[in-house]
Amino acid sequence: MSLAIISAVVITSGLVYWYMNRHKPIKHIMWELRYTIDMQGAGVGGLIDDWVNITRNKVVLPDANRKIAVITGGARGIGTEVIRGLLKANMTVVMGIRRPEAAKKLATQFENGENLHALQLDLLSLKSVKDFAQNVMKKFPEIHILVNNAGIMFGDYKLTEDGIETQLAVNHLGHFYLTHLLLPALKRGGAVGECSRIVNVTSCAHYIGKIFFDDINSKEYYDTSAAYAQSKLAQLMSARYVNKLLEESENNVRSYSVHPGIVDTDLFNGTLFRRVFPWVMRLFFKTPEKGAISILYACFDKELDKKGGLYISNCVEGISCKFSKNLDHQKRLFEMSCELVKIDKNNFGSA
Repeated sequence: MSLAIISAVVITSGLVYWYMNRHKPIKHIMWELRYTIDMQGAGVGGLIDDWVNITRNKVVLPDANRKIAVITGGARGIGTEVIRGLLKANMTVVMGIRRPEAAKKLATQFENGENLHALQLDLLSLKSVKDFAQNVMKKFPEIHILVNNAGIMFGDYKLTEDGIETQLAVNHLGHFYLTHLLLPALKRGGAVGECSRIVNVTSCAHYIGKIFFDDINSKEYYDTSAAYAQSKLAQLMSARYVNKLLEESENNVRSYSVHPGIVDTDLFNGTLFRRVFPWVMRLFFKTPEKGAISILYACFDKELDKKGGLYISNCVEGISCKFSKNLDHQKRLFEMSCELVKIDKNNFGSA
């Protein structure tokens, strides 16, 4: 019955989308309709994964006293619940958000809230990312966990001050640059048998994605769903390739990517689901608290030290697309990302 309802939602969404965009050239309508339907299909697959693995989606929080975690975003949604878990594990948590004053109210709601620090960060600006990293390392020269959590979904075509498409900038490149800048501190925080960790929060939407190497900023033609899928695919591929580099250089840092599940958050504000089918979200989607579990699992599970580069969904290895596993694609994306943020690919993560 549930699958029949979801199928009806997918078909209806496709028809409504075509009607709303009928003024566009047919090739663009078909392109967008394909990604719209594929995105709904990826969502259905994600929901099924959440239901099938519901009993595996759990984590035991350790006592991580004296350890430092850095997280982007966190003022709302999944990120807030990740911070709650990190603080409950007795960590000192540094959150990077656009309005640091918002953290004061949050701190009063958390156990160990006095261990929460907030610094200004705008992932739309590479300068802001650099300033944030420098401010973090002035106070915390050793870091044990970096959670690249902040994200945006859909929206109109815009370029940042650095000339980067906004979804790519926020979801991937800002985090890629931040990882590079904080890697010296992560290396200092890692130890044999207790590696520091980088956790990229990606999405099952990566599965329908492709890296448009010849037009990564979507200047030729922009489809918001394709751009979102590309950015999330880039996060997953980056986690794998960066982990490869770290293991080859024998550093005690591991990198992972995590799909938190299909979660009812404000990322869906403005979408057809929120406007027309809010009851579907309340009934079938995870709460932010449950969405945070797989991310916390990636932060803390001891067995994962042996499984660097893993893509995680519901606290088990997730199903990732073939494109993401291609080493040549990973290397090309890494080199292009280095070029876009203006760092030497041979000195990634160097002090």
